[in-house]
Amino acid sequence: MTDEASSEAEANVARLHEILDLRRLEFTAASSETDFFIGHSQYKPDGRVFGGQVLAQCVIAAAATLPSDRLIHSLHGYFLRAGDVSEPIEFGVERLRDGRSFSARRVHAYQKGAPILSLSASFQDDQPGLSHAEQMPTGLPAPEDCPELLDYIGDEDSPVVSDWLRKRPFEVRPVEPSLHTSGVSDPSIAEQHSWFRASSRFGDDPVLNAAALAYASDFNLLEPVLRHHELTWRTPGLRVASLDHAMWWHHRVRVDDWMLYVQESPAAQGGRGLGYGRIFAQDGTLLATVAQEGMVRVKEVQ
Repeated sequence: MTDEASSEAEANVARLHEILDLRRLEFTAASSETDFFIGHSQYKPDGRVFGGQVLAQCVIAAAATLPSDRLIHSLHGYFLRAGDVSEPIEFGVERLRDGRSFSARRVHAYQKGAPILSLSASFQDDQPGLSHAEQMPTGLPAPEDCPELLDYIGDEDSPVVSDWLRKRPFEVRPVEPSLHTSGVSDPSIAEQHSWFRASSRFGDDPVLNAAALAYASDFNLLEPVLRHHELTWRTPGLRVASLDHAMWWHHRVRVDDWMLYVQESPAAQGGRGLGYGRIFAQDGTLLATVAQEGMVRVKEVQ
Protein backbone atom coordinates (compact mmCIF):
# COMPACT_ATOMS: atom_id res chain seq x y z
CA MET A 1 0.00 0.00 0.00
CA THR A 2 1.40 3.39 -0.98
CA ASP A 3 1.79 6.19 1.56
CA GLU A 4 -1.10 8.04 -0.10
CA ALA A 5 -3.37 4.97 0.03
CA SER A 6 -2.37 4.32 3.65
CA SER A 7 -3.23 7.89 4.64
CA GLU A 8 -6.58 7.63 2.86
CA ALA A 9 -7.35 4.34 4.64
CA GLU A 10 -6.52 5.85 8.03
CA ALA A 11 -8.72 8.86 7.26
CA ASN A 12 -11.64 6.59 6.32
CA VAL A 13 -11.37 4.65 9.58
CA ALA A 14 -11.06 7.88 11.54
CA ARG A 15 -14.24 9.07 9.87
CA LEU A 16 -16.02 5.87 10.97
CA HIS A 17 -14.96 6.60 14.55
CA GLU A 18 -16.37 10.11 14.15
CA ILE A 19 -19.79 8.96 12.96
CA LEU A 20 -19.94 6.43 15.82
CA ASP A 21 -19.21 9.18 18.35
CA LEU A 22 -22.83 10.14 19.03
CA ARG A 23 -23.71 13.16 21.16
CA ARG A 24 -26.21 12.69 23.97
CA LEU A 25 -29.01 15.25 23.88
CA GLU A 26 -29.43 16.78 27.31
CA PHE A 27 -33.08 17.69 27.62
CA THR A 28 -36.01 16.39 29.61
CA ALA A 29 -37.67 13.62 27.61
CA ALA A 30 -41.34 12.78 27.73
CA SER A 31 -40.36 9.52 29.39
CA SER A 32 -37.48 8.88 31.76
CA GLU A 33 -37.11 5.50 30.04
CA THR A 34 -35.96 7.13 26.78
CA ASP A 35 -32.48 8.49 25.97
CA PHE A 36 -31.76 10.68 22.96
CA PHE A 37 -28.60 11.03 20.86
CA ILE A 38 -27.66 12.77 17.65
CA GLY A 39 -25.20 11.77 14.96
CA HIS A 40 -24.12 12.53 11.40
CA SER A 41 -23.50 10.55 8.24
CA GLN A 42 -20.55 9.68 6.10
CA TYR A 43 -20.29 10.75 2.47
CA LYS A 44 -22.13 8.67 -0.13
CA PRO A 45 -22.31 9.74 -3.79
CA ASP A 46 -26.05 9.14 -4.19
CA GLY A 47 -26.86 11.24 -1.10
CA ARG A 48 -28.55 8.33 0.71
CA VAL A 49 -27.42 7.15 4.13
CA PHE A 50 -25.71 3.75 4.08
CA GLY A 51 -27.90 1.30 6.00
CA GLY A 52 -24.96 -0.31 7.79
CA GLN A 53 -24.00 3.09 9.18
CA VAL A 54 -27.39 3.56 10.86
CA LEU A 55 -27.29 0.01 12.22
CA ALA A 56 -23.88 0.71 13.76
CA GLN A 57 -25.03 4.02 15.24
CA CYS A 58 -28.07 2.32 16.77
CA VAL A 59 -25.75 -0.21 18.42
CA ILE A 60 -23.69 2.64 19.88
CA ALA A 61 -26.77 4.53 21.10
CA ALA A 62 -28.26 1.48 22.79
CA ALA A 63 -24.93 0.45 24.34
CA ALA A 64 -24.51 3.95 25.82
CA THR A 65 -27.44 3.19 28.17
CA LEU A 66 -25.75 0.06 29.56
CA PRO A 67 -22.63 -0.95 31.50
CA SER A 68 -19.66 -1.33 29.15
CA ASP A 69 -19.30 -5.05 29.88
CA ARG A 70 -22.90 -5.92 28.87
CA LEU A 71 -22.40 -6.37 25.11
CA ILE A 72 -24.79 -6.72 22.23
CA HIS A 73 -25.60 -10.26 21.07
CA SER A 74 -28.48 -9.64 18.63
CA LEU A 75 -30.42 -7.01 16.72
CA HIS A 76 -33.48 -6.96 14.50
CA GLY A 77 -34.18 -3.84 12.47
CA TYR A 78 -36.47 -2.51 9.74
CA PHE A 79 -35.38 0.08 7.20
CA LEU A 80 -38.39 2.39 6.85
CA ARG A 81 -37.21 5.31 4.72
CA ALA A 82 -34.13 6.36 2.80
CA GLY A 83 -31.90 8.64 4.86
CA ASP A 84 -30.31 11.89 3.69
CA VAL A 85 -26.55 12.22 4.29
CA SER A 86 -26.84 16.01 4.58
CA GLU A 87 -29.21 15.83 7.56
CA PRO A 88 -28.37 14.85 11.18
CA ILE A 89 -29.90 11.66 12.57
CA GLU A 90 -31.58 11.61 15.98
CA PHE A 91 -31.69 8.36 17.94
CA GLY A 92 -34.24 7.59 20.63
CA VAL A 93 -33.42 4.64 22.89
CA GLU A 94 -36.18 3.00 24.94
CA ARG A 95 -35.01 0.99 27.97
CA LEU A 96 -37.33 -2.00 27.65
CA ARG A 97 -35.83 -4.26 30.32
CA ASP A 98 -32.74 -4.78 32.46
CA GLY A 99 -32.47 -8.26 33.94
CA ARG A 100 -29.73 -10.01 35.86
CA SER A 101 -28.03 -11.22 32.66
CA PHE A 102 -29.85 -9.62 29.72
CA SER A 103 -30.99 -6.14 28.71
CA ALA A 104 -33.34 -5.17 25.88
CA ARG A 105 -33.43 -1.85 24.04
CA ARG A 106 -35.53 -0.38 21.23
CA VAL A 107 -33.95 2.29 19.04
CA HIS A 108 -35.61 4.55 16.51
CA ALA A 109 -33.51 6.63 14.11
CA TYR A 110 -35.22 9.83 12.92
CA GLN A 111 -34.68 12.44 10.24
CA LYS A 112 -37.00 15.42 9.75
CA GLY A 113 -39.33 14.01 12.41
CA ALA A 114 -39.89 10.67 10.65
CA PRO A 115 -38.28 7.30 11.48
CA ILE A 116 -35.82 5.92 8.95
CA LEU A 117 -34.95 2.79 10.98
CA SER A 118 -36.64 0.93 13.84
CA LEU A 119 -34.50 -1.58 15.70
CA SER A 120 -34.61 -3.86 18.75
CA ALA A 121 -31.41 -5.13 20.36
CA SER A 122 -30.48 -7.49 23.17
CA PHE A 123 -27.36 -7.33 25.36
CA GLN A 124 -25.87 -9.93 27.71
CA ASP A 125 -23.14 -10.26 30.31
CA ASP A 126 -20.30 -12.59 29.30
CA GLN A 127 -21.30 -16.04 30.61
CA PRO A 128 -20.27 -19.68 30.17
CA GLY A 129 -22.61 -22.16 28.48
CA LEU A 130 -23.11 -24.74 25.74
CA SER A 131 -20.97 -24.18 22.66
CA HIS A 132 -20.98 -25.33 19.04
CA ALA A 133 -20.67 -23.60 15.67
CA GLU A 134 -20.72 -24.13 11.92
CA GLN A 135 -17.37 -24.72 10.30
CA MET A 136 -15.71 -22.24 7.98
CA PRO A 137 -15.50 -23.37 4.33
CA THR A 138 -12.14 -24.84 3.36
CA GLY A 139 -10.10 -24.63 0.19
CA LEU A 140 -10.59 -20.90 -0.34
CA PRO A 141 -7.74 -18.58 -1.34
CA ALA A 142 -6.19 -16.43 1.37
CA PRO A 143 -7.18 -12.75 1.46
CA GLU A 144 -3.78 -11.73 0.14
CA ASP A 145 -4.42 -13.89 -2.95
CA CYS A 146 -7.75 -12.20 -3.80
CA PRO A 147 -8.07 -8.88 -5.67
CA GLU A 148 -9.38 -5.87 -3.82
CA LEU A 149 -12.94 -4.97 -4.83
CA LEU A 150 -11.73 -1.69 -6.33
CA ASP A 151 -9.51 -3.68 -8.71
CA TYR A 152 -12.66 -4.98 -10.42
CA ILE A 153 -14.16 -1.53 -10.91
CA GLY A 154 -12.60 1.06 -13.15
CA ASP A 155 -13.07 4.76 -12.45
CA GLU A 156 -14.12 5.34 -16.03
CA ASP A 157 -16.59 2.41 -16.06
CA SER A 158 -18.30 3.22 -12.75
CA PRO A 159 -17.02 6.45 -11.18
CA VAL A 160 -19.87 6.71 -8.63
CA VAL A 161 -19.28 3.19 -7.30
CA SER A 162 -15.50 3.55 -7.18
CA ASP A 163 -15.85 6.92 -5.42
CA TRP A 164 -18.02 5.31 -2.71
CA LEU A 165 -15.70 2.33 -2.28
CA ARG A 166 -12.65 4.55 -1.87
CA LYS A 167 -14.28 6.28 1.10
CA ARG A 168 -15.48 3.11 2.85
CA PRO A 169 -13.47 2.28 5.99
CA PHE A 170 -13.19 -1.41 5.07
CA GLU A 171 -11.03 -3.30 2.62
CA VAL A 172 -13.06 -5.96 0.77
CA ARG A 173 -11.52 -8.79 -1.25
CA PRO A 174 -14.10 -10.96 -3.08
CA VAL A 175 -13.25 -14.59 -3.81
CA GLU A 176 -15.68 -14.77 -6.76
CA PRO A 177 -15.79 -12.12 -9.53
CA SER A 178 -17.64 -8.98 -8.46
CA LEU A 179 -21.18 -8.30 -9.62
CA HIS A 180 -20.22 -4.67 -10.15
CA THR A 181 -18.78 -5.80 -13.47
CA SER A 182 -20.96 -7.07 -16.28
CA GLY A 183 -21.46 -10.66 -17.36
CA VAL A 184 -20.10 -12.42 -14.26
CA SER A 185 -23.28 -13.57 -12.46
CA ASP A 186 -23.46 -17.35 -12.24
CA PRO A 187 -26.55 -19.16 -10.85
CA SER A 188 -24.43 -22.25 -10.16
CA ILE A 189 -22.64 -20.36 -7.37
CA ALA A 190 -24.72 -21.21 -4.30
CA GLU A 191 -22.47 -19.22 -1.99
CA GLN A 192 -20.27 -16.18 -2.41
CA HIS A 193 -17.29 -15.35 -0.23
CA SER A 194 -15.48 -12.12 0.61
CA TRP A 195 -12.55 -11.39 2.89
CA PHE A 196 -12.81 -8.05 4.65
CA ARG A 197 -11.27 -5.98 7.44
CA ALA A 198 -11.01 -2.37 8.58
CA SER A 199 -8.62 -0.63 6.21
CA SER A 200 -6.35 0.50 9.06
CA ARG A 201 -5.99 -0.10 12.80
CA PHE A 202 -9.35 0.29 14.51
CA GLY A 203 -8.71 -0.08 18.25
CA ASP A 204 -9.67 -2.47 21.04
CA ASP A 205 -13.02 -1.18 22.32
CA PRO A 206 -15.45 -4.15 22.14
CA VAL A 207 -18.54 -1.92 21.74
CA LEU A 208 -17.01 0.00 18.83
CA ASN A 209 -15.83 -3.24 17.20
CA ALA A 210 -19.29 -4.80 17.51
CA ALA A 211 -20.84 -1.69 15.98
CA ALA A 212 -18.29 -1.64 13.16
CA LEU A 213 -19.12 -5.26 12.35
CA ALA A 214 -22.79 -4.30 12.12
CA TYR A 215 -21.71 -1.59 9.67
CA ALA A 216 -19.81 -4.07 7.50
CA SER A 217 -22.51 -6.76 7.73
CA ASP A 218 -24.60 -4.70 5.27
CA PHE A 219 -22.02 -5.19 2.49
CA ASN A 220 -23.41 -7.08 -0.51
CA LEU A 221 -25.69 -9.45 1.43
CA LEU A 222 -28.30 -9.44 -1.34
CA GLU A 223 -25.81 -10.27 -4.10
CA PRO A 224 -26.51 -14.04 -3.91
CA VAL A 225 -30.11 -13.24 -4.92
CA LEU A 226 -28.73 -11.62 -8.07
CA ARG A 227 -26.43 -14.56 -8.76
CA HIS A 228 -29.36 -17.00 -8.65
CA HIS A 229 -31.02 -15.06 -11.48
CA GLU A 230 -27.93 -14.17 -13.55
CA LEU A 231 -28.20 -10.48 -12.68
CA THR A 232 -25.46 -7.95 -11.92
CA TRP A 233 -25.50 -4.45 -10.46
CA ARG A 234 -25.38 -3.20 -14.06
CA THR A 235 -28.53 -5.04 -15.17
CA PRO A 236 -30.86 -2.45 -16.79
CA GLY A 237 -33.93 -1.73 -14.67
CA LEU A 238 -32.55 -3.42 -11.51
CA ARG A 239 -33.96 -1.97 -8.27
CA VAL A 240 -32.64 -3.20 -4.91
CA ALA A 241 -33.44 -1.82 -1.44
CA SER A 242 -32.90 -3.34 2.01
CA LEU A 243 -36.09 -3.97 3.98
CA ASP A 244 -34.83 -5.47 7.23
CA HIS A 245 -31.66 -6.72 8.91
CA ALA A 246 -31.01 -9.26 11.66
CA MET A 247 -27.68 -10.06 13.27
CA TRP A 248 -26.33 -12.31 16.03
CA TRP A 249 -22.85 -11.91 17.55
CA HIS A 250 -21.32 -15.17 18.79
CA HIS A 251 -17.89 -13.89 19.89
CA ARG A 252 -16.10 -10.63 20.48
CA VAL A 253 -14.52 -9.30 17.30
CA ARG A 254 -11.53 -7.31 16.09
CA VAL A 255 -12.55 -5.68 12.83
CA ASP A 256 -8.97 -4.86 11.82
CA ASP A 257 -8.27 -8.62 11.54
CA TRP A 258 -9.22 -10.48 8.37
CA MET A 259 -12.71 -12.00 8.40
CA LEU A 260 -14.52 -14.16 5.85
CA TYR A 261 -18.11 -13.29 4.90
CA VAL A 262 -19.93 -16.35 3.52
CA GLN A 263 -23.20 -15.33 1.84
CA GLU A 264 -26.07 -17.22 0.19
CA SER A 265 -29.75 -16.77 -0.67
CA PRO A 266 -32.28 -19.36 0.57
CA ALA A 267 -35.27 -17.85 -1.27
CA ALA A 268 -36.76 -15.07 -3.39
CA GLN A 269 -40.45 -14.41 -3.90
CA GLY A 270 -42.88 -11.55 -4.56
CA GLY A 271 -40.22 -9.01 -5.46
CA ARG A 272 -38.25 -9.82 -2.30
CA GLY A 273 -35.02 -11.74 -1.86
CA LEU A 274 -33.46 -13.16 1.31
CA GLY A 275 -29.73 -13.04 1.99
CA TYR A 276 -28.07 -15.10 4.72
CA GLY A 277 -24.48 -14.73 5.88
CA ARG A 278 -21.93 -16.07 8.32
CA ILE A 279 -18.85 -14.13 9.37
CA PHE A 280 -15.75 -16.12 10.36
CA ALA A 281 -12.43 -15.08 11.86
CA GLN A 282 -9.43 -16.19 9.81
CA ASP A 283 -8.80 -18.97 12.34
CA GLY A 284 -12.26 -20.44 11.63
CA THR A 285 -14.17 -19.06 14.64
CA LEU A 286 -17.77 -18.19 13.76
CA LEU A 287 -18.08 -14.56 14.86
CA ALA A 288 -21.58 -13.61 13.68
CA THR A 289 -24.62 -14.67 11.67
CA VAL A 290 -26.60 -12.21 9.55
CA ALA A 291 -29.87 -12.24 7.58
CA GLN A 292 -31.39 -9.55 5.41
CA GLU A 293 -34.45 -9.36 3.18
CA GLY A 294 -34.59 -6.80 0.42
CA MET A 295 -36.76 -5.61 -2.41
CA VAL A 296 -35.28 -6.99 -5.64
CA ARG A 297 -37.07 -6.03 -8.85
CA VAL A 298 -36.16 -5.70 -12.49
CA LYS A 299 -38.31 -3.08 -14.21
CA GLU A 300 -38.77 -3.16 -17.94
CA VAL A 301 -36.63 -0.47 -19.53
CA GLN A 302 -38.53 1.61 -22.09
